[in-house]
Amino acid sequence: MRIQSVERAAQALRMLASGPRLLGLNDLARAMDLTEDTLAGILDTLAAAGLVEQDAPTGRYRLGASLLHLGTRYLDVNELRARSLHSADTLAARSGESVWIGTAHEGRALVIHHVFRPDESAQVLRVGGHLPLHASGVGKTLLAFDHGLDVPVDLPRFTDRTLTESSALAAELYEIRQRGWAASVDERTEGESAIGAPIRDGSGRVVGAVSIAGRTDRLTEAGLPRAALAAQVTDAARDISSALLH
Repeated sequence: MRIQSVERAAQALRMLASGPRLLGLNDLARAMDLTEDTLAGILDTLAAAGLVEQDAPTGRYRLGASLLHLGTRYLDVNELRARSLHSADTLAARSGESVWIGTAHEGRALVIHHVFRPDESAQVLRVGGHLPLHASGVGKTLLAFDHGLDVPVDLPRFTDRTLTESSALAAELYEIRQRGWAASVDERTEGESAIGAPIRDGSGRVVGAVSIAGRTDRLTEAGLPRAALAAQVTDAARDISSALLH
């Protein structure tokens, strides 16, 4: 027997995991087609269990530390994440940007490891969050190189740069395969970009992607991804792929 309140709680957690920022009660309620009073009770219960946190200055919600801890315990046994740790740290240090490791999951890219940008800026852990396949460095890498993935039929627009036409996306995926790495420039969030490359197992099958993510002005030059950073990402992907052989 399915329990409606549990389904609603799970839906709220999925939305908080996939959102790029803190989400307000009214935004969540509207997206879930619930009254704010009903959703507030659900969020209060999740917060009491440590699964959701409310930002004091804004009143908005994010995933709680307890949920991230549970997710990390699961991900610790994930071989891809375990074999990626050293290379991801090295890439973050070399590039000066945050590093994400992701895999395909339910039509999106699941972030299984996140190394913070090595500076003193405030950052939010994205482990367990989802990225759109057509508008992220990790996602476009997976779409281009993972032959088990189909191009999504629905391509929602996030910014003016998001590719929403299947033909345009297909053409870019071809270019990505030719050069060996992917880029997302202002496509998911204005002013933010990413560069990704595929991770392969011993059989050559693509099992994930590694990317750097950061401000567009740092990752690009004259509107194009910086070649030196793309080389660093592909080197890291090669190192992680090699680690999966052992």
